Amino acid sequence: MSGLVCYRCGAALDSLSLPWARRDECPRCRAELHVCRMCTHYAPRLSRGCDEDDAPDVRDKETANFCDYFRPRPDAFDAGRAAASAAARAELAKLFGDAGGDSASPIADAADAENASERALREAEALFKR
Repeated sequence: MSGLVCYRCGAALDSLSLPWARRDECPRCRAELHVCRMCTHYAPRLSRGCDEDDAPDVRDKETANFCDYFRPRPDAFDAGRAAASAAARAELAKLFGDAGGDSASPIADAADAENASERALREAEALFKR
């Protein structure tokens, strides 16, 4: 299955062979990949967060688990969530000062790419509006 991207940073995961091991990580942001947020059965609208009835209950949807129903989902990256996370980090840095000072982090890179993507989308929508 090609076209898989990390749910956290949006990095391409084509270099990893399927099936993923429980502890496989994103090469860019080191996020664990065998997690509910990365699965086709992930359904946050449901109380259990999963649309597979026989799957085990998992409390932390971003921690590696042993679910046998796991199937990677190509659209797991949520650009809006990444942008909101980056904005929240920026607000915290402004409020408490920049503790890390690491502007070259993978998450910051993903946020910068997302901001450029959102800006391009807005410009395209404005261009085609009447």
